[in-house]
Amino acid sequence: MTPSTQPPSLSPYDLGATPAIACAMDQRFSYCLYVPRDGDPATRRLLVAVHGTGRGNQVVRDSFVALADRLNLIILAPLFPCGIEDPDDRDNYKYVEYRGIRFDHVLLAMIDEVAAKYGVTDTSFGLFGFSGGAHFAHRFYYLYPERLSAVSVCAPGSPTLPDPDRPWWVGVADMEARFGRPLNLPAMRAVPVHLAVGTRDVETWEITHRPGSAHWMEGANDTGDTRVERIGALHDALRASDIDVRLDLVEGAAHEYEPLARRAMTFFAETLGDAAR
Repeated sequence: MTPSTQPPSLSPYDLGATPAIACAMDQRFSYCLYVPRDGDPATRRLLVAVHGTGRGNQVVRDSFVALADRLNLIILAPLFPCGIEDPDDRDNYKYVEYRGIRFDHVLLAMIDEVAAKYGVTDTSFGLFGFSGGAHFAHRFYYLYPERLSAVSVCAPGSPTLPDPDRPWWVGVADMEARFGRPLNLPAMRAVPVHLAVGTRDVETWEITHRPGSAHWMEGANDTGDTRVERIGALHDALRASDIDVRLDLVEGAAHEYEPLARRAMTFFAETLGDAAR
């Protein structure tokens, strides 16, 4: 398959690693892509890779290039900048909604744009998130499991449990009232779920919630002190909901992107690799 077999409307800048592209729905947000030059455009699928608090979306995109070429995936890496509405804010996208901005809607608009441009007909997609991106990824999974083909959640600091007795963000009791979408456990059970954390990811300064802080609520620290303990609590809660979830404890890794992303790539190769190229 050569570049000449791609849709004729595409320019060379639309293939391979693309420049940053403003989201038409809300141009405060943008995304970059990796689009394989080979592979059948008719069977192409999407994998969304969400940055952490540092916002390195191009780095995240580039790390998935080999997997994209192997599985004929378009990698979509959104950028949700700091300082939207509040110049000191760094957490906006992590909890899905912030000051009236629905980051789930922003991402879905990006996906619609990319699918229309590249002729992607499969409406499901894989979803990866590291750290702050893992916050967003597992909460998006609760809201839209029917859209996901697989989800990998790597080292979130403050997980939401599928607990119907506690309010958002600690639990999901009022999720439908907040977002207009109920928890759909049968659909969640159909999605392969991967969790990963480094065994040395034990610093607590960033993830301990205190009264008066932006995301403080009762129960905010109940899942444990460290990311290792908290992802363990998330794993156990998902298993208790009869969700088949894999947990990778990456020996010797701290809060590091690359070793966890490699585990996520193995997961996606196994779960997405049997689809037609």
